[in-house]
Amino acid sequence: MANQTFSSAEALLAAEGMDLGCSEWLEITQERINLFAEATGDHQWIHVDPVKAAEGPFGTCIAHGYLTLSLVNLFLPQLMEVKNLQMGVNYGCDKVRFPAAVPVGSRIRGRGEVIAVESIKQSVQATVRVSVEIEGSDRPGCVIDTISRYTFNPAQ
Repeated sequence: MANQTFSSAEALLAAEGMDLGCSEWLEITQERINLFAEATGDHQWIHVDPVKAAEGPFGTCIAHGYLTLSLVNLFLPQLMEVKNLQMGVNYGCDKVRFPAAVPVGSRIRGRGEVIAVESIKQSVQATVRVSVEIEGSDRPGCVIDTISRYTFNPAQ
């Protein structure tokens, strides 16, 4: 269930600056990292070779930055839900950063904030900043501004 639900263009337009709270924690397993490596062809030792990674700069395997980024799609529906739609589309993203490595075995979650909302033709465009927090770390593993466009059903 989402932390915040929006059922109209007016409600979403009024949400600029809103803190969306946090998603559930998710453990980053070596299996998840290996599956991502298989899907993308990125088999760099720092991600998939626990023996070599133990001697590397992080002392263990770390998640791919793009794996961490992709998990924002898992966190967003926990942070917000937009109902009463004709259509919603992922329009893109801005300002993707990876401030900290995400070690295998760590737990991460998404923290969201609606940073911009505007009307565009018959749609509403919302920019949501998601910070992927790492349990016990002062720095997030990823920060991204996601952009979505929503077309609501006409008022009855």
